[in-house]
Amino acid sequence: MGKDNNNEFVKREIPRPEFPKRAIITGGMPYGNKTLHFGHIGGVFVFADVYARFLRDRLGEENVIFVSGTDCYGSPIAEGYRKLVAEGKFEGSIQDFVRSNHEAQKKTLDDYMISLDKFGASGLGETAKIHDEVSDIFIRRLYENGFLKRIANKQFYDEKAGCFLNGRQVIGKCPVDGCNSEKGYADECDLGHQYMPENLIDPKSTLTGETPVMKDVYNWYFDLPAFNGLMKEYVEHISKQKNVRPLVTKTISEFLNDPVIHIKNELLEKYEAVKGEMPEHEFIEEKKKPSFTIKFGKLDDMNKACEILSANGIRFRTGKTLVPFRLTGNIEWGVKAPNLEGEEPLTVWVWPESLWAPISFTASVLKDRGRDMKEVTDFWCSKDAQVYQFIGADNIYFYGVAEMAMFMALQGKEGIVSDPADGDMQLPVLCANNHILFLDKKASSSGSVKPPMAADLLNYYTPEQLRMHYLGLGLGQRSVSFQPKPLNPEAKPEDADPVVKDGFLLSNVFNRIIRTCFYTTQKYYDGMMPVGEVDEQVLADAKKAILDYERFMYRFEFHQATYVLDSYIRKASKYMAKNFGDADKNEDSELRRKTLINVFHMIRTAAVLLHPMAPKGTEMILEYLQLDKSFWSWDKIFDTMASFTDGKDHKLKFLEPRVDFFTRHPSQFAAEEAE
Repeated sequence: MGKDNNNEFVKREIPRPEFPKRAIITGGMPYGNKTLHFGHIGGVFVFADVYARFLRDRLGEENVIFVSGTDCYGSPIAEGYRKLVAEGKFEGSIQDFVRSNHEAQKKTLDDYMISLDKFGASGLGETAKIHDEVSDIFIRRLYENGFLKRIANKQFYDEKAGCFLNGRQVIGKCPVDGCNSEKGYADECDLGHQYMPENLIDPKSTLTGETPVMKDVYNWYFDLPAFNGLMKEYVEHISKQKNVRPLVTKTISEFLNDPVIHIKNELLEKYEAVKGEMPEHEFIEEKKKPSFTIKFGKLDDMNKACEILSANGIRFRTGKTLVPFRLTGNIEWGVKAPNLEGEEPLTVWVWPESLWAPISFTASVLKDRGRDMKEVTDFWCSKDAQVYQFIGADNIYFYGVAEMAMFMALQGKEGIVSDPADGDMQLPVLCANNHILFLDKKASSSGSVKPPMAADLLNYYTPEQLRMHYLGLGLGQRSVSFQPKPLNPEAKPEDADPVVKDGFLLSNVFNRIIRTCFYTTQKYYDGMMPVGEVDEQVLADAKKAILDYERFMYRFEFHQATYVLDSYIRKASKYMAKNFGDADKNEDSELRRKTLINVFHMIRTAAVLLHPMAPKGTEMILEYLQLDKSFWSWDKIFDTMASFTDGKDHKLKFLEPRVDFFTRHPSQFAAEEAE
């Protein structure tokens, strides 16, 4: 509210959010060692797809590129493949293994109507060739800019097996304070915490079960600690953005602390005996806690202290802090790393190259469209473009810390695949969801609670039912449980299925509105949709719904956008029922015509807002309206039907009896009959 010159309070409209001219949307990269489970779809891909479809309607299809792909490399895949072959469960090459999973992943995404412009594969086909080139350029640029270090670090070696162990061939307990993960691998745990390999607690080889020894190997590392100051400025900046969730800023900030070591209080005497050997540090007493803390000014000092503590048998845990980000390794199955200083051939560690893989896929999309791949800078470097990355909470460290710092390291240089670019690398906007639980538990393919496979859920629900349910869960605010009735052993026969219930808005309410209007035109107007002036209140209600929806979409508040639609569609249903009832009771043809004009505007508004969420049903609406695709454009978002029909009544496609625009799954009808 504000005041005008007469001191009268006036209502001011909230400024509309600004969107870029061009956009990239990414949906993470599922590992190539398995098919997709419900968390891939319901935790990431549905949200990425809805935003991509929204931006296509908003910015124009040619200005939006939506990419993802199978993460083909890395020790989880190599180890999974090795085990399957050893057990006689798979025949063929590792490429065959990855390709079979890639094709299964793509089919599932297609079945859920995930509208990727490219679902590539970092190690297969044309996208692999482009990805190899981009990886080479990316790493060389980091090296030329002075941000790579060749570090001799310890790597696990299994003396019984006679070989170095890759990341997933060693398992122990995570050394990061506060983490209870029992699945700590070589230098990261299953919860995404990073640490130096020598700090892993109680390591064991998965090949022999023996305790491996540590041997020195040389690898290239990105100097991530050098960006601590810039990352703090970055967090301060994004904390003011309305489209960045607190989950993102909070998680990133946790890694920007000074290097610290936590030691149990009962080991205080042992610490006192060796503290003089350690680099300068600050002793911090943690009152009412079972441990004390020692803080260092530099990461190298902390690492030296860790070596001293380990040598003296003093157990400890390190705090979250920035550590050098490993870029290379000696695993054979991986992108070939560039030879920078005459070192032995190395491959790129899977996490770094997966972070710039969307750049590779963007170049591939442009090539498919017959455009110059150098135009990739128009999307990744231009000031009027923006990248939106949809991820799960566990991956914020990689996308929010490592990726951002590496992109900062390229600032002021040429574009990734081009001659001099028109701008710096743009830092992506992260949309990170909290965990989507299964029956109130965190499910994991490698854990005790197995997640349902995404493809299997389509035996019980339609894709649009699942899409609407996932969007309404509110994962941006908190972790939420997915509780499908057919897979819930504790569900009672009389219990409502929450997934089906969320779909009633479309399958019951919106279906009824659309069908009633079509059948009314067929009964009274020979199938002609009446076109005329829409009531001011109807226009005002539509405008409010549009602006509310737009604001929530900008902020990635998808559950709020679904609430806007729920309220708007139910209000339209009540309006239609009352006015058609009055028209029939009084045989008022003018009221009937006016009601149709108004309700068709409501149908149009709801359909455009629903288009990104429920594409199949809304495309069917457009088919029966017999209008062109400009119907979806936000350039015409406030227009009435008259603008699409030259102001004239318009012939609709004939709607047969009992036709549904938004359907239920056949199994749900069978369940109703059984009851």
